[in-house]
Amino acid sequence: MAAGDSKDMLKNVDWKTVGETSTSTSTTSSSTPIVKKRLPKKMRQVPDYYFMPRLSRPKAFVIYGACIAAGIGAGMLGEVWIKKKIKEDGGVIWEMK
Repeated sequence: MAAGDSKDMLKNVDWKTVGETSTSTSTTSSSTPIVKKRLPKKMRQVPDYYFMPRLSRPKAFVIYGACIAAGIGAGMLGEVWIKKKIKEDGGVIWEMK
C-alpha cells in the first residue's frame, strides 16, 4: 500500500485551488481570480552587421591581410627611422639631468 501511495502523490490534489490565494485577505468578494494582462515583449531586430558589411571569405582575407601587412610595414619603417635618428644624434636618446 505504501509503495502505491508514493507513486500517486499528485492524485488527490485539488487543481482548481492550487494557484489561488486565500479569499479572506482580498478586498473583493468575487469568485473569479484577477488576471493581469501582459503586453507582448518587443522583438529585437538585430542587423546582420553593425559596422562593416559582410564580405566573402577570400575577399575578407585579402582586404584584412593587406591592412595587417601595411601596419607591420609601417611599424618596421618607423623602427628604421628611429634607429637612424639615434645613430645621427650620437646614440643618446635623452639625457638625465
